[in-house]
Amino acid sequence: MDTLALVLVIVGALNWGLVSLFQFDLVAFLFGGPNTFLSRIVYGLVALAGIYCIKFIIDRNKVAE
Repeated sequence: MDTLALVLVIVGALNWGLVSLFQFDLVAFLFGGPNTFLSRIVYGLVALAGIYCIKFIIDRNKVAE
């Protein structure tokens, strides 16, 4: 689960990088536009993965103590 979450977060980060540098939304391009069902699923999964990855920060702080 951790690996899947990290992959989705990386996909989201790369997509946002493309949007900021080139105004190109790769997810929307691949799935037919930003408002299609599949694009919205991918955006939602990336968001959930980002929320899930908060646990890495919490776990890191527990190890440091």
